Amino acid sequence: MIDSKIKKLIAKEEKRQEEEISLIASENYASKAILEIDGSILTNKYAEGLPAKRYYGGCKNIDEIELLAINYAKKLFNAEHVNVQPHSGSQANAAAFLAFLKPKDVVLSMSLNSGGHLTHGHHLNFSGNYYKFVFYDVDAKSQLLDYEKILQLALIHKPKLIIAGASSYSRSIDFKKFSEIAKKVNAFLMVDMAHIAGLIAAKLHPDPFLYADVITSTTHKTLRGPRGGIIFCKQKYAKIIDRAVFPGTQGGPLEHIIAAKAQAFFEALQPEFKVYQNQILKNMQAMIKAFKEEKFSIVSSISNNHLCIINTYKSLGISGKKATEILEKVNLIVNKNVIPFDELKPYYASGIRIGTPLITTRGFKEKDSYFLAQIIISALKNPDLKNLEKLKLKVLKLSKQFRFY
Repeated sequence: MIDSKIKKLIAKEEKRQEEEISLIASENYASKAILEIDGSILTNKYAEGLPAKRYYGGCKNIDEIELLAINYAKKLFNAEHVNVQPHSGSQANAAAFLAFLKPKDVVLSMSLNSGGHLTHGHHLNFSGNYYKFVFYDVDAKSQLLDYEKILQLALIHKPKLIIAGASSYSRSIDFKKFSEIAKKVNAFLMVDMAHIAGLIAAKLHPDPFLYADVITSTTHKTLRGPRGGIIFCKQKYAKIIDRAVFPGTQGGPLEHIIAAKAQAFFEALQPEFKVYQNQILKNMQAMIKAFKEEKFSIVSSISNNHLCIINTYKSLGISGKKATEILEKVNLIVNKNVIPFDELKPYYASGIRIGTPLITTRGFKEKDSYFLAQIIISALKNPDLKNLEKLKLKVLKLSKQFRFY
């Protein structure tokens, strides 16, 4: 019997997810099949080690499941070696660092303000404490990656590792250029594709597998799998990557999650997955069209992927924090986000990040996404209580029309 308090809270969360429309770029709705596997009896099994090399008995079926996940992932991304055990994207990054770096080694990565991730060297994160990070920013005017400046930083600081990839960068990343930079300074190239993994799998974003030494990712964003991480690498680094995951940074893998990852990779191998990913891009373009019509300031002007950053401070004179609070009143969920060279503190931030994976999973098409953007615009430009109540009814109508299960 489920504890009544837990049961009640789960029911409340289910209702919230049904009635609110989320535009958080790092979230998605897993399929029913993935949810079922996620809560299966596989959670009972300890399986430290790798398939056929376990430290526990009774892993015959577990081995087959994990090998299935590995083989599906290899096929999906045309990868040489895969480790499906990382519990999260942060764990995957930690393992990659452990495999290729020693404490205080120099790493070149994107700054948090320009779109990087906490695990890419933030001073409060383990990465910033154990390794010496040097940061590259986007160009102040274009807000795009400046590969010539990145090269100059690499030549000056001679990093052991260069990281390409971001959590709030809306443009395509030229992995070939990053590879060329890394080779000039004899650095390893790591790509964190957590946000764009689904687009890469669908061949709708430049492919890092042609260039990177190691690639990390989550499995739950555009890939639409369970919450978890994954590492890919060239075959020659397989042993050090596997050792960095176990026993380097983790103990027993979560085999119920690994089975759910296998299901996610299987789903991503189906023809309709590319159609779905393409719709994510179309929906983002429809939303940007609406924002531009109302002269909203968008970081780097356009988007080539599943997200965009709106500078609410420049557009409307309100912080990202204030904007998220206004939108939540109409049942729209976004996250505040710093913008390049932000003048506001991160807690307030000058922008909001908007992503389209969740609404695409719900069945939104371009006209629906455009309409949703108009609701966002109306709420932020006129946060009068009467207007917000009217807009909330529109959102509730949409949430009933577009259900995710």
